Amino acid sequence: MEPISANTPFSREPISYPGSSTPSLSFSSSEPTVLQYPVDEKRHDEQPPGTRGSSAASSISGEKEGHNRDLEHGDDEHEKGGHIDMYDPKRPKLGIRQRMHHFTWAWFTLPMSTGGLSLLIFAQPHQFPGLRQIGLFVYIVNIIIFTVLTFAMLSRFFLHHGDFYKSLSHPREGFFFPTYFLSIATLITSTQRYAIPANDTALVWAIQTAFWGYVVVTLIVAVGQYSFVFANHNFGLQTMMPTWILPIFPIMLSGTIASVISDTQPEISAIPIVIAGMSCQGLGLSVAVMMYAHMVGRLMSAGLPNREHRPGLFMNVGPPAFTALAFIGMANGMPDTFDRELDGFVDVHMIRTFAIIGAIFLWALSLWWFGIAVVAVLSSPPKYFHLGWWAMVFPNTGFILATISLANEFKNEAVLWVTTGMSICLLATYCFVFYNHVRAVIIQDIMYPGRDEDVEDH
Repeated sequence: MEPISANTPFSREPISYPGSSTPSLSFSSSEPTVLQYPVDEKRHDEQPPGTRGSSAASSISGEKEGHNRDLEHGDDEHEKGGHIDMYDPKRPKLGIRQRMHHFTWAWFTLPMSTGGLSLLIFAQPHQFPGLRQIGLFVYIVNIIIFTVLTFAMLSRFFLHHGDFYKSLSHPREGFFFPTYFLSIATLITSTQRYAIPANDTALVWAIQTAFWGYVVVTLIVAVGQYSFVFANHNFGLQTMMPTWILPIFPIMLSGTIASVISDTQPEISAIPIVIAGMSCQGLGLSVAVMMYAHMVGRLMSAGLPNREHRPGLFMNVGPPAFTALAFIGMANGMPDTFDRELDGFVDVHMIRTFAIIGAIFLWALSLWWFGIAVVAVLSSPPKYFHLGWWAMVFPNTGFILATISLANEFKNEAVLWVTTGMSICLLATYCFVFYNHVRAVIIQDIMYPGRDEDVEDH
């Protein structure tokens, strides 16, 4: 058998292994690879007489058992007739140019999560000397990460012409495009926390300008991307994944940004920022709730996602958690003298009371989704690293921040200590995911054909 070099073009003919159903790979340098994972863990072996499932659903269900067995136990065969098994550790290594073709938008889940970590460090209820300096260091590192990834993404588009449109229109990778703006949202809020000194008029106006610019751009993204999806893709309910929520996530975080910056703005600017933030937060949560209906329907009819994608279920934790956080933050950011009718009836104190009530309501929904995701992941942990693992960090950061805000409002010291423990667990999760991320890059488990978000495998 002849060795396969990194520069050898791969066959595009169908692949088959005798006696094995291990997912295998054939690809060219210019076309994306399509890999089918099983959609769910439920059995559909029998159908009532007189009923027929769709061909797509039947195909997916029929392939499920073999795929799961091979993902669990692997396959000793790795090269047959010039074909490559993408799960074979001895598969050929690729050069940086070929690997950059598979550098996807999902990489921005890394700075998104790192920025959330810096915010969590700042919000810790039990500070110790040097903790804020650690948070500042994480903030600076996040800026570097974001900048490097931006240049890397631009390099991909320059090296592989046509990748920009393909990345946005791809039925899976396209949904990760909003993570770029989520990273920007964490940078804006972290900048307010760590880099804007009190009473610096110029920087206060700069952060206000950044807020309004972010609102406009993310509104365009929310409308534009969903319009494109509605016009160009046809998804079945059984393929529904939490990533469908991502296009509305950036505009929703406008409310979170408003909750952070409003109390540092002049009164004449604070109220419009809060109103805009509340509007955006309401839009984001409303769309997310509609998506939740599809998500529950998918789980009821098709079962849990394939184990490799179950960490993505933590994305469902984010919308209600960040909304609860935004409610409290925006209410506290309103001027203390606010009184709508100047009669003392609807004043800032009443608004803050209702904000706490709404936050409790939404926090409970986040807790439920968190529990569903934890059970799903623990019952069948993923074997291979995917960038979707970062969903175990960023949405849960919002959940912990919302818990801290509620505990501060009720001045409950016991809950504050619980949030400290939750923060330690999140830090451990971040380190675990980051380690596996770096390892996956080194051993070419990601940025490799068939292993990234540019593959349709839901």
